[in-house]
Amino acid sequence: MTPASARQEQSVLAIIAGGGDLPKRVVEACQARGRPFVVVGLNGQAETTGWPPGVPHQWTRLGKCGGVAEDLRDRGILHLCMAGRVKRPSLVSLLPDWRTAAFLAKVGASALGDDGLLSAIVRELESNGFTIEAPDQVIGARPLGAGVIGRIIPDDQARRDLAHAFRMAKALGALDIGQGVVVQQGVVLAVEAIEGTDAMLERCACLLRDGPGAVLVKACKPQQDRRVDLPALGARTLEVAARAGLRGVGFEAGAVVLLDPTGLGKRADDLGLFFVGLSAEGEVPS
Repeated sequence: MTPASARQEQSVLAIIAGGGDLPKRVVEACQARGRPFVVVGLNGQAETTGWPPGVPHQWTRLGKCGGVAEDLRDRGILHLCMAGRVKRPSLVSLLPDWRTAAFLAKVGASALGDDGLLSAIVRELESNGFTIEAPDQVIGARPLGAGVIGRIIPDDQARRDLAHAFRMAKALGALDIGQGVVVQQGVVLAVEAIEGTDAMLERCACLLRDGPGAVLVKACKPQQDRRVDLPALGARTLEVAARAGLRGVGFEAGAVVLLDPTGLGKRADDLGLFFVGLSAEGEVPS
């Protein structure tokens, strides 16, 4: 461990927690290494139950994040990790905090998309002395290469659908729309927007066609800062995909945070899904 990384391990980490299991995995990683931390849970976003015991919490709403950042800086907490999904609020709901209102006025049109807003937030935080740490780096997750994870192998039609969904996900990501696409037999059934992956999958159930089933692909937006808002996949998404009648899930290798990769492969097998990492071209290596 380098001196810089050793100092980072001893610095207090503020975990800005959205929804899903990723914030809890970051907490568990800090606990395992003895790293001091505090969780700032976002009201209406972060899970309210299921946290490891002894987790120091404070809660805030998105419209008060400007004040929370100022408080953290005053306490000498300058390392931040943004983990978990966040449903984007309306601009009106952000305005009661004058710091947040001033920030939105400053960034202007760049705040129109999720990636634009997150990039502007990161720039603002860094200009105020904060260091942003990626959730997968805190967890120490080892990126998995492209290939099949588990026992079920996608057939030729599934490979074509995966490649098409990957291309669509990259195109939509470049427009700062979403990170997931569902394709069946070459037809795009659904694209992820503000509702999130699980809600997108749930509405796919009534759209499925006869014949070989649909596939989901999750991919990183081409332009996004990979320290924040990387797509994540956990057991819950696999379970929702299976309930929706899909036959497999693909992800961009090295650009999607996998919660328990080994366990996900087994869970996919149990659910009858294939689970594959895709190359930078959207292909499954033979």
